[in-house]
Amino acid sequence: MSVTPSDIAREVLSTESAALDRLRSELPGSFDAVIAQLLAVQGRVIVSGMGKSGHVAGKIAATFASTGTPAQTVHPGEASHGDLGMITRNDAVILISNSGETRELADMIAHCTRFAIPLIAMTKRAESTLAEAAAHVLLLPDAPEACAIGMAPTTSTTMAMALGDALAVAMMRHRGFGRESFAAFHPGGTLGAQLLHVRAVMHSGDELPLVQAETPMSEVLLTMSQKGFGVAALVAGRRLEGIITDGDLRRNMDGLMDRTAGEVATRTPLVTRPDTLLTEALGVMNMSKRTVLLVVEDDHTLVGLLHIHDALRAGVA
Repeated sequence: MSVTPSDIAREVLSTESAALDRLRSELPGSFDAVIAQLLAVQGRVIVSGMGKSGHVAGKIAATFASTGTPAQTVHPGEASHGDLGMITRNDAVILISNSGETRELADMIAHCTRFAIPLIAMTKRAESTLAEAAAHVLLLPDAPEACAIGMAPTTSTTMAMALGDALAVAMMRHRGFGRESFAAFHPGGTLGAQLLHVRAVMHSGDELPLVQAETPMSEVLLTMSQKGFGVAALVAGRRLEGIITDGDLRRNMDGLMDRTAGEVATRTPLVTRPDTLLTEALGVMNMSKRTVLLVVEDDHTLVGLLHIHDALRAGVA
């Protein structure tokens, strides 16, 4: 029976999954010490490797940087031609090499030794040149590569990247890096939109369509038309007392102009808080089939108005 591409894919995934299970059960004993070392760094975490390990280094550095740990990559070849100056005594260096004998890393190893820069090795060979020079060794299991000839970096790079993720997440947790911090580092694109709070896009101040309980409905209609949201907020001072929507107007069509805002308003308006995630507020609007949410503080003080178009313009869909 011939082997299908799907069979090969499952074999690769099984091989790499088994390696990750080994990495979890054989987590390097130096892991906690490495985290302590990185937390003590006053500068940046420099991550480097050659070839496929270099690509992994780039991903690890990017994950560090986006989760609160200043980091960058330095290419080993460029390091030997001046970029060693990017690595200072305030930094720590993570070098990735499956064999631990990658010759292009020699100058970076020597530079760390010369200036007493903490060096962390990520390798599968404890007796390698890299491991012996390092202050800490993150030893990867000697698991087989997933390629047909057992030579192309596959399983080894998967483990290195996963271990890098483990380092970054551990650093996040110890630094108390939460949603607010993550949003500050991801202001653009879908991630940024998902982490926006209602206060970032809500309307406030003079934009709000405010009416009092005694306001005649003729003035209410004028306010609704001028502000352009299709609603009016019934307030006493700045405390929210209700809302007038198109639905309220239809239900009170007979004799509408003889009534006041307090007589027409719905007294239990749907509200949200300024610190609510925009995605959550949009979910409430979708579930309730509303286009507007009034934004209140805990004491029911009206502070803003969120229209569904505001969420859509911010990139939340």
